Amino acid sequence: MANPDSDLDRIDLKILAALQADGRLTNQKLADTVALSPTAVLARTQRLTREGYILGYEARLNPLKLGCGMMVFVEVLLDKTTPNVFEAFKAAVQVQPAILECHMVAGGFDYLLKTRMADMVAYRDFAGTVLWQLPGVRETRTYAVMEEVKSTTQLPI
Repeated sequence: MANPDSDLDRIDLKILAALQADGRLTNQKLADTVALSPTAVLARTQRLTREGYILGYEARLNPLKLGCGMMVFVEVLLDKTTPNVFEAFKAAVQVQPAILECHMVAGGFDYLLKTRMADMVAYRDFAGTVLWQLPGVRETRTYAVMEEVKSTTQLPI
């Protein structure tokens, strides 16, 4: 849900909803969708981008067709929870393309990783050559996804 304290009006929210459903909408089609002129929609879209509501545009690719069909989530427990260990771990994760997401979490472990691999053999290689070599890693728990039930990047606005 949109933040009620934000400076977004209902037209801004309609623009954001339309663009997150289809980022390839032309400015004219977007203007038709929200019932504004193309010039007004372009100005609003530029403002929404400048203010950080729109972070960018990208194509959603099919991981199966690109040899990355196996999704694996990994819990990571660090040996120490000090600022320098956190920073070293975060920097090392940034340069690993197979790690799609990394989230620091509260609870029984420190980070949750989302990775994609071709298969279990590729994951085993990744675990040995990358994952267990990341700075500060003491323990990991691996969860291979058997079925992807829901996957979306669309926010409920």
